[in-house]
Amino acid sequence: MSTVYILWLRQLKRTIRSRSRIIGSLGQPLLFLLALGFGFGPVFERAGGGNYIQFLAPGIMSMGILFTAIFSGIEIIWDRQFGFLKETLVAPVPRLTIMIGRTLGGATVASIQGAIIFAITLIAGFRPTNWAMLPAAAVFVILIALLFTAVGTAIACLLEDFHGFQLIMNFLVMPLFFLSGALFPLENLPPLLNAIVRIDPLSYGVDGLRGALTGLEQFSLWTDFTVLGLMTLLFLVVGSWLFSRIEA
Repeated sequence: MSTVYILWLRQLKRTIRSRSRIIGSLGQPLLFLLALGFGFGPVFERAGGGNYIQFLAPGIMSMGILFTAIFSGIEIIWDRQFGFLKETLVAPVPRLTIMIGRTLGGATVASIQGAIIFAITLIAGFRPTNWAMLPAAAVFVILIALLFTAVGTAIACLLEDFHGFQLIMNFLVMPLFFLSGALFPLENLPPLLNAIVRIDPLSYGVDGLRGALTGLEQFSLWTDFTVLGLMTLLFLVVGSWLFSRIEA
């Protein structure tokens, strides 16, 4: 456990030192929140959807967590390119321990990012309907962060360099976000799109956050928690197995 803690702390410090990255990663969620929240707010309200900021804020939080978590996992490619990974792998520590420490560090940074975006949404006018549900919302933040840090790690173990990174962004990360219900309600979707939404793990993260913070749910909090928990365990196992086979 002490080794996991050291690796977690090392990953956390490493990311926090990169202040430009943390500040820069706030740009896109902030743009979506302001441009869509205030731009489409009147249209959403006239359509009978209510206050769009209330609907949008949990989705924007999920967006910030998703991007930060994925990038934290993909840092393995950077470490491999510059030889840092080799130094880590030759240490007399099981690779599973290294992977868990890295994942916890990346997930912690992603969770902090989610908390920062939550504070920004409060400034923009978002208000949770039940402040007592904040601990439940925090659980979903942590699960989303853990899941997608593990996904990023699994992806990084399969890529040799950054050449495939843009492909991952265009064909995995962005579809995960746009098809999660973060920006639009999931009711009355075409059957094919509805099926895709239901196999998108981020859909359950967004729905869980939205349910905890605003009381609006497409599924149920228990369904969201169960699916996210199982998917997190699955990708932790897959990421650990792939990391155990990685060559520096």
